[in-house]
Amino acid sequence: MERLAGKTAIVTGGASGIGAATVRLFVEEGARVLIADTQEERGQELAGKLGDAAGFLRVDVTREHDIEAVVDECMTRWGRLDCMFNNAGFGGALGSIETTTVEEFDITFDVLLKGVFLGIKHAARVMRPRGAGSILSTASVAGLKTGESPHLYSVAKAAVIHLTRSVALELGEHGIRVNCICPGIVATPLAAGSPKASPESLKKLAHSLARAQALGRIGQPEDIARAALWLASDDAEWITGHAQVVDGGAFAGRPWNRQPDWITADRPLKLYRPEGR
Repeated sequence: MERLAGKTAIVTGGASGIGAATVRLFVEEGARVLIADTQEERGQELAGKLGDAAGFLRVDVTREHDIEAVVDECMTRWGRLDCMFNNAGFGGALGSIETTTVEEFDITFDVLLKGVFLGIKHAARVMRPRGAGSILSTASVAGLKTGESPHLYSVAKAAVIHLTRSVALELGEHGIRVNCICPGIVATPLAAGSPKASPESLKKLAHSLARAQALGRIGQPEDIARAALWLASDDAEWITGHAQVVDGGAFAGRPWNRQPDWITADRPLKLYRPEGR
């Protein structure tokens, strides 16, 4: 079933990881997709494999001109923009608060938050006259709880969630849905700490973290792509302002096999019975 038949989409960070998996799935489901990324070789290669249904444009999401240009390119090629997926990202500044520089702060928020803001802004520009569209952004479970990611990454993703909800209230009356996806740990080069992470390093990452997930494995890019597909499709036509958690149960808490013994041990309950009963 082609759930995106006749639709068009832009996927930022679409040359690898979650973005590339989403591009492939969207095309399989009938969409035409522009891959927006700074990784020219990977982006061109992926677009070439997908044929006429895909194209590539070099886009730095921190530059408004680049975001404006890719939206205009989509309109020129196909005459419409149905889904904008603001997915580009990276790990951001690392380390303690006192060692974080202003420059690291600025680039972290430029990519993780300003890039999302610009994507929403320019998607709305062309979707509003049509009175329809779906805007998605990649947030994170790190935006819902602290302690499992660097400071600024966590804060930026929390801001993405709040921006999503706020803008959904404005654009809803124009028929535009605005949602975000909150992945847990996903086996991507970003999670492995290197854009050029090998398949072997991703397998090691998946193996080492599997027991920390309630479902016994970490996420794959395709898990997030399927969530994006649903939110982009008409199946989710009454969903907006939503932060969709896709994390194998990690946000719910520790798996049963990592709970303290006093919780998991099977023992009979000594019932309290008041005197006279």
